[in-house]
Parts: sequence; C-alpha cells; structure tokens
Amino acid sequence: MSRRALILASASPARLQLLRDAGIDPVVIVSGVDENAVPTDDPDAMVLELARLKATAVAADVSEPDALVLGADSTLVLDRVALGKPGTAQAATARWKDMRGRSGTLLTGHCLIDVASGLLACGVGHTTVHFGTPTDEEIAAYVASGEPLEVAGAFTLDGRAAPFIDRIEGDPSNVIGLSLPVVRRLLAELGVGIVTLWR
Repeated sequence: MSRRALILASASPARLQLLRDAGIDPVVIVSGVDENAVPTDDPDAMVLELARLKATAVAADVSEPDALVLGADSTLVLDRVALGKPGTAQAATARWKDMRGRSGTLLTGHCLIDVASGLLACGVGHTTVHFGTPTDEEIAAYVASGEPLEVAGAFTLDGRAAPFIDRIEGDPSNVIGLSLPVVRRLLAELGVGIVTLWR
C-alpha cells in the first residue's frame, strides 16, 4: 500500500517538529484562516471550529487526491476564559503575572480530512498545566525573548518557558501543539494506520 501524504494546515513550527519527531514528514500549507473569526464563549467548540476551518480551507485547494489534511488550533483556558496568543509584550507580561502559581487547561482542536472521500474526523485534546512562580525579572526576561508573544497561552512546553511549568496532567504533545494520540485516533476513524505515514 502506498504511503498517504499528510498536509499540515498550520504555520506552527512546533506542530511540524512534533510530526517529524514522530516519523511523519508533512507538507505544510498555511490556511490563512482568521483565528479571531470564531466566538470564544465555548473554548472546546472554538478550537474545533477553527481546526475545521483551517483544514477545509487547505483541502479545497489540494490537487493530490490521496492526501490527508490536518488542521489544528490551541488555546489556554484560565478562569473559564480562552486565552490565545497575547500578541504584545505588555499582554504577555500581564498574562504571566496572572498565571503564575495557578493551573489552566490547554485545549487543542484537531480536524483531519480525507481529500479523496471528503470525510472528516475531529477531536479535542485537554491537558492541565500547573504553572510555577517565576519572578517579575524572570517574566520580563522571558517576554523579552519574544517567545510567548505568538503562542497560545503565552508559553511553550518545549522552549524557554519549560522551567516555569511545574507539571502537567495529560498528554505533553497536546501542549506543544498537536496531541499525537488524538491524531492517531482520528486517522483510525478514517481507516488510516499512523504507521503508514511514517517516512
């Protein structure tokens, strides 16, 4: 059986690296979907809808009929509020001062489309993140690095924020950007074994 092509509908370098580390070399096609276009009052529904919009936008232009398209979107929920990318240093600083010593839930919505059949499989990964207590100076240095500005929740588990994360409960890959167990289950729903995507 020939290997299926996986297209990642995301500009996230962390998502791409996760898949590569798992033995999969996807083609990256960025969707261009406006991440602020979906209401945030239901975080689970929001990340699922954004993942679906990203995947369908890319799938509509894919010429390879045997391709699979994976869209994803992440947010951090703290005090029942969905927190996306802070965008500015001021917002990232305020976010970290509010998060330290507390816990939030990182949600990642996933949507996988089989271009040939048009079938979709979608799911949300949930991981609890327990934040440490970085000092104001440490927060300032972290924000100055630029890393937290364009990532959901203003932190990364696989980067400079790692020392400020005391522990997590759940799937670590979900926090980095894609829940690999969820991806495996969605592939199975579409009749594709994840090992058939390995390089």
